[in-house]
Amino acid sequence: MARRLFGTDGIRGTANLEPMTPETALRVAMATGRVLRRGEHRHLVVIGKDTRLSGYMIEPALTAGFIAMGMDVELVGPLPTPAIAMLTRSLRADLGVMISASHNPYEDNGIKLFGPDGYKLSDEIETAIEARLDEKDGRTHAAELGRARRLDDAGGRYVEFAKSSFPKRLRLDGLKVVVDCAHGAAYKVAPTVLWELGAEVFPIGVAPDGLNINRGCGATSPQAMSEEVVRRGADLGLALDGDADRLIVADEAGRVLDGDQLMALIALEWHGAGRLAAAGVVATVMSNLGFERRLAEHGIKLTRTAVGDRYVVEEMRRNGANLGGEQSGHIILADDATTGDGLMAALQVLAAIVQQGAPASRVCNQFTPVPQLLRNIRHDGGVPLEAPRVRSAIAAGERRLGAGGRLLVRASGTEPVIRIMAEGEDDRLVAEIVGEIEAALREVGNGAREQAAE
Repeated sequence: MARRLFGTDGIRGTANLEPMTPETALRVAMATGRVLRRGEHRHLVVIGKDTRLSGYMIEPALTAGFIAMGMDVELVGPLPTPAIAMLTRSLRADLGVMISASHNPYEDNGIKLFGPDGYKLSDEIETAIEARLDEKDGRTHAAELGRARRLDDAGGRYVEFAKSSFPKRLRLDGLKVVVDCAHGAAYKVAPTVLWELGAEVFPIGVAPDGLNINRGCGATSPQAMSEEVVRRGADLGLALDGDADRLIVADEAGRVLDGDQLMALIALEWHGAGRLAAAGVVATVMSNLGFERRLAEHGIKLTRTAVGDRYVVEEMRRNGANLGGEQSGHIILADDATTGDGLMAALQVLAAIVQQGAPASRVCNQFTPVPQLLRNIRHDGGVPLEAPRVRSAIAAGERRLGAGGRLLVRASGTEPVIRIMAEGEDDRLVAEIVGEIEAALREVGNGAREQAAE
């Protein structure tokens, strides 16, 4: 069966247009109940969300669907995606649901589903849910309907969970830290965690109004965080995205550091402490060659996967790795969490700074990146990558880069965008190749238009 709703990270789309309508959310909840109900016990679902206005529409629709299937619901309100994964396990729930479109603008929203183990549902289960969307059976008897309640201390539970990943003997006393919460799900918990560990905290992006999530702030727009670091004379800046599963950092000079640099730092710290699993690190095809070479200097293996944190997690589970992530800032610390957690990753970076007693510019800049250019081309449908003109341009680019470079051109799994990434020692050649592929995409007549790279 072809998947119509689920992409690489759940369901996502423009709010109040299909598939992100209350009608479809209701059907998804009921279909999920049909697929996942097992046995006679009272089934429990944990539902969280970020701060988008449309969350008020999607949350009750999902709740009604689960209740109609005889499943109880715990509503936890705005919390990071990793908090929902954690609470699903902690509460022994049968399902966790996060209502969020992550780093996308407020107009979009999404639905991410977690199993009782805290991991995102497999492609097979998501496909089974889609197959049962239009069924009418399975509704429970009126006396057996589910119930819903608010879990008032959910934020506090996550704060303690996040703090537990920070070395017990350390504190952040004396450190000035800027944290940009993107007006998103971590706007309360992230500053609280940092403050309770002793940091002097300068929070920005902590005034959500339902419409400003990720707008000019957060991990996809780190300039505001970087400027605040310089203005405050801070030691470090942390930028999370709308659902706080990504992290981007700025050092004391305001220089922005991506997920590759942060993974390199954590990998080398853990390797030195004997904590890094023998399987090494798992990252995606987007991670920089400089990152791979830095790990190789220390005999650390890098395994690459397709783009998407779920594929990183799947490979980590398969080969026993305990560290993985994406250049975009998804970092998975498998000893503590089942999905990317921007706040926990930030605590690992802060721990390294405290232990080394050195500025972030020295601690976090782990390698010199190989010149890499990313470009996102939005299109209006069709399959532009199958056009002969585009395929020819890609093949020509691969030949020109040769063995010393890499070229990746792919369709996004969450939005109508073609992503082009070229990497090589000659930055002018890299730019030429990306430009030629972009031109070919425009020529095929799919209404492609450039979008700022994430």
